[in-house]
Amino acid sequence: MRPFTYLFCALLVMGLAFWAYRENYRTQAAIGEMSQVQREIAALREDLGVLRAEWAFLNRPERLRELVDLNFDRLQLIPREAGQVLDLGHVDYPKPPAPPEPQADDTGDDAAPQE
Repeated sequence: MRPFTYLFCALLVMGLAFWAYRENYRTQAAIGEMSQVQREIAALREDLGVLRAEWAFLNRPERLRELVDLNFDRLQLIPREAGQVLDLGHVDYPKPPAPPEPQADDTGDDAAPQE
Protein backbone atom coordinates (compact mmCIF):
# COMPACT_ATOMS: atom_id res chain seq x y z
CA MET A 1 0.00 0.00 0.00
CA ARG A 2 2.93 2.32 0.64
CA PRO A 3 4.15 2.31 -2.97
CA PHE A 4 0.73 3.48 -4.13
CA THR A 5 0.75 6.26 -1.53
CA TYR A 6 4.23 7.36 -2.66
CA LEU A 7 3.19 7.23 -6.30
CA PHE A 8 0.01 9.21 -5.55
CA CYS A 9 1.97 11.84 -3.60
CA ALA A 10 4.55 12.14 -6.40
CA LEU A 11 1.82 12.56 -9.02
CA LEU A 12 0.05 15.09 -6.81
CA VAL A 13 3.27 17.09 -6.39
CA MET A 14 3.90 17.01 -10.16
CA GLY A 15 0.31 18.10 -10.85
CA LEU A 16 0.56 20.96 -8.38
CA ALA A 17 3.92 22.01 -9.86
CA PHE A 18 2.40 22.07 -13.35
CA TRP A 19 -0.56 24.12 -12.07
CA ALA A 20 1.78 26.59 -10.31
CA TYR A 21 3.91 26.88 -13.47
CA ARG A 22 0.84 27.64 -15.58
CA GLU A 23 -0.54 30.15 -13.07
CA ASN A 24 2.85 31.91 -12.96
CA TYR A 25 2.80 32.45 -16.72
CA ARG A 26 -0.83 33.63 -16.63
CA THR A 27 0.09 36.11 -13.90
CA GLN A 28 3.09 37.38 -15.87
CA ALA A 29 0.89 37.86 -18.96
CA ALA A 30 -1.70 39.77 -16.91
CA ILE A 31 1.03 41.99 -15.42
CA GLY A 32 2.39 42.70 -18.91
CA GLU A 33 -1.09 43.59 -20.17
CA MET A 34 -1.66 45.86 -17.18
CA SER A 35 1.66 47.62 -17.85
CA GLN A 36 0.62 48.20 -21.47
CA VAL A 37 -2.72 49.68 -20.37
CA GLN A 38 -0.94 51.94 -17.86
CA ARG A 39 1.39 53.19 -20.61
CA GLU A 40 -1.61 53.94 -22.83
CA ILE A 41 -3.28 55.83 -19.97
CA ALA A 42 -0.12 57.87 -19.39
CA ALA A 43 0.08 58.74 -23.10
CA LEU A 44 -3.58 59.75 -23.18
CA ARG A 45 -3.15 61.92 -20.09
CA GLU A 46 -0.19 63.62 -21.74
CA ASP A 47 -2.27 64.23 -24.88
CA LEU A 48 -5.06 65.62 -22.70
CA GLY A 49 -2.64 68.02 -21.04
CA VAL A 50 -1.48 69.23 -24.46
CA LEU A 51 -5.07 69.71 -25.61
CA ARG A 52 -5.94 71.66 -22.46
CA ALA A 53 -2.90 73.90 -22.99
CA GLU A 54 -3.90 74.51 -26.62
CA TRP A 55 -7.47 75.30 -25.54
CA ALA A 56 -6.23 77.78 -22.94
CA PHE A 57 -3.93 79.37 -25.53
CA LEU A 58 -6.72 79.75 -28.09
CA ASN A 59 -9.17 81.18 -25.54
CA ARG A 60 -6.96 84.02 -24.33
CA PRO A 61 -9.11 87.15 -23.87
CA GLU A 62 -6.64 89.29 -25.88
CA ARG A 63 -6.80 86.93 -28.84
CA LEU A 64 -10.57 86.68 -28.74
CA ARG A 65 -10.88 90.47 -28.52
CA GLU A 66 -8.65 90.81 -31.60
CA LEU A 67 -10.79 88.28 -33.49
CA VAL A 68 -13.95 90.16 -32.56
CA ASP A 69 -12.40 93.45 -33.72
CA LEU A 70 -11.29 91.90 -37.02
CA ASN A 71 -14.69 90.35 -37.71
CA PHE A 72 -16.92 93.05 -36.22
CA ASP A 73 -18.49 94.07 -39.53
CA ARG A 74 -19.41 90.51 -40.42
CA LEU A 75 -20.44 89.21 -36.96
CA GLN A 76 -21.87 92.39 -35.37
CA LEU A 77 -20.80 91.24 -31.89
CA ILE A 78 -21.31 93.68 -29.05
CA PRO A 79 -20.64 93.32 -25.31
CA ARG A 80 -23.46 91.86 -23.24
CA GLU A 81 -25.21 93.96 -20.66
CA ALA A 82 -27.12 92.88 -17.56
CA GLY A 83 -30.51 93.79 -19.04
CA GLN A 84 -30.03 91.51 -22.05
CA VAL A 85 -30.26 88.26 -20.06
CA LEU A 86 -33.72 86.68 -19.76
CA ASP A 87 -35.05 83.86 -17.67
CA LEU A 88 -36.02 80.76 -19.68
CA GLY A 89 -39.61 81.16 -18.50
CA HIS A 90 -39.93 84.29 -20.65
CA VAL A 91 -39.03 82.47 -23.87
CA ASP A 92 -42.07 81.61 -25.97
CA TYR A 93 -41.29 78.18 -27.40
CA PRO A 94 -43.53 76.84 -30.19
CA LYS A 95 -46.03 74.22 -29.11
CA PRO A 96 -45.40 70.70 -30.36
CA PRO A 97 -47.74 69.52 -33.11
CA ALA A 98 -50.81 67.61 -31.98
CA PRO A 99 -50.74 63.86 -32.60
CA PRO A 100 -52.68 62.79 -35.70
CA GLU A 101 -56.24 61.61 -35.21
CA PRO A 102 -56.76 57.86 -35.73
CA GLN A 103 -58.59 57.24 -38.99
CA ALA A 104 -61.25 54.56 -39.34
CA ASP A 105 -60.64 51.93 -42.02
CA ASP A 106 -63.19 51.67 -44.86
CA THR A 107 -63.32 47.89 -44.50
CA GLY A 108 -64.08 48.02 -40.78
CA ASP A 109 -62.34 46.03 -38.11
CA ASP A 110 -65.38 43.98 -37.06
CA ALA A 111 -66.21 42.78 -40.55
CA ALA A 112 -64.98 39.22 -40.79
CA PRO A 113 -64.78 37.38 -44.12
CA GLN A 114 -67.80 35.14 -44.61
CA GLU A 115 -67.42 31.60 -45.80
